[in-house]
Amino acid sequence: MTLTATPTRLPEVFILEPKVFGDSRGFFMESFNQQAFERATGAQVQFVQDNHSRSGHGVLRGLHYQIKQAQGKLVRVTHGRVWDVAVDMRESSPRKGQWVGVELSSDNHRQLWVPAGFAHGFVVLSETADFLYKTTDYYAPEHERALRWDDPHVGIEWPLDTLRGAPLLSHKDQQALSWENAPRFP
Repeated sequence: MTLTATPTRLPEVFILEPKVFGDSRGFFMESFNQQAFERATGAQVQFVQDNHSRSGHGVLRGLHYQIKQAQGKLVRVTHGRVWDVAVDMRESSPRKGQWVGVELSSDNHRQLWVPAGFAHGFVVLSETADFLYKTTDYYAPEHERALRWDDPHVGIEWPLDTLRGAPLLSHKDQQALSWENAPRFP
């Protein structure tokens, strides 16, 4: 598998671009290969769960993380487009509270590696989007936390000008904690 990995301004978070072979019939790509992933990211992790969500235009999911049973996530979009965001939630990090965002789409085939210790979220830019992600630990709702998507301390620059109004949030995300009150990793 040919995999290009580009570190972001949060050097533990990588944009991954698999080699896509296309012609008039369509395309083929290897969406995951353990050896190529480890070579590209330097991360030796085991994925234990795959998740698939479908969301409509303007839906914002996140910023989620698990304070125990922390999950690394390898995320991608198989239909549509999203603006995907990771926030460093590690108290000991020199980049604590910093964020990175990237557009993931079914056209660009990009993936984002978000290691444990980061909050993660996305907003849907297309009419619908299918979002797939692999996790390094199992979902544990008792340990799940949410950071406010619009927290001024973090200052994420969401592409809200592409939405038709305010983003659509779940009840859980409406109750998300501010940076000041959100538990963080050591």
